[in-house]
Amino acid sequence: MNHFAEISAALEKSGLDAMLLTGEANRFYASGFHSPGEDGVALVTRNKAYFFTDSRYTEAAERCLQNAELREIGRGRGYAVLIKEAVEENGVRRLGFEDGCMTVRAHGHYSKALPCELVPATDVLHRLRTVKEQEELDCMEAAQRIAERAFGDILGEIRPGVTEKEIAARLQYLMLHYGAEDMSFDPVVVSGPNGSLPHGVPSQRQIGVGEFVTMDFGCVYRGYCSDMTRTVAVGYVTEEMRTVYETVLAAQLAGIAAARGGAPGQEVDGAARAVIEAAGYGAYFGHSFGHGVGIEVHEAPNASPANPDPLPAGAVISAEPGIYLPGRLGVRIEDVVVLTEDGCRNLTKAPKELLIL
Repeated sequence: MNHFAEISAALEKSGLDAMLLTGEANRFYASGFHSPGEDGVALVTRNKAYFFTDSRYTEAAERCLQNAELREIGRGRGYAVLIKEAVEENGVRRLGFEDGCMTVRAHGHYSKALPCELVPATDVLHRLRTVKEQEELDCMEAAQRIAERAFGDILGEIRPGVTEKEIAARLQYLMLHYGAEDMSFDPVVVSGPNGSLPHGVPSQRQIGVGEFVTMDFGCVYRGYCSDMTRTVAVGYVTEEMRTVYETVLAAQLAGIAAARGGAPGQEVDGAARAVIEAAGYGAYFGHSFGHGVGIEVHEAPNASPANPDPLPAGAVISAEPGIYLPGRLGVRIEDVVVLTEDGCRNLTKAPKELLIL
């Protein structure tokens, strides 16, 4: 799976002759070939695509790349030299670049080396990547099934005395064991009073009876991410714990009900936020309802109070409201949904009713 043709088709509308892709995520989106960090560059013109890399990746790239010419850098013939040749071959005058991730140093280097104008064009890639095609959705669903299988297993291992780090480590092992390529991000596992830290780092803290355990995790399958959060209780819950949990779940369901292609991001966020505010916990929900998920676990678009723009049908967003009572407890429940013209389809199948282990 690659998207050279889609990028090429978008160039004329954007007033560009070509697109230079130096960032890891957009390079993978274009080519379907993953090379880490700065170990590769893709160039897409209106008529032809190129992929540049070094000898460590040439054979693997040859096996994967389709509809692009592979050129290998070498001593005295670095990326700038090879890109310049391709730019001249194709008469490129306006070259889009990833202003969202290219460093100032790299921009200065390419500006001097290339005989064309560099034009900020990150938004072109964001617009293309926001709307997922079926093969991308298939990869994301497969990643979600792997994460859910790991979640099902870990429920049998959560008990008093087990540490947050042990649960995080087991989740990572289980996802790799069931076919994940990598983690979408380092898992968040927080318990008891640590639960008020939305992105808390797993610690050596031992889980106790009468506490919540929040687990936020996901994995990568064929380059695409899953993302989910579940909060479970150990032993028993207090009335306050149950109220917080049920409020978060009601808020999530309200946000999902409002999620559809064409709905403003702030409208979807607002539907969930209103439930939490009505319950008196508005001050304890600080982050947005959701973010885009795809090649990166955080990408466009966002269902946030700051986004008045309509969310496009075909986008995949998280649905993850939470309540965090400082130093006491926290609850977050997260699914991932794909937006349709008349609503959304939930890619997450794991149960989310309150579980007391």
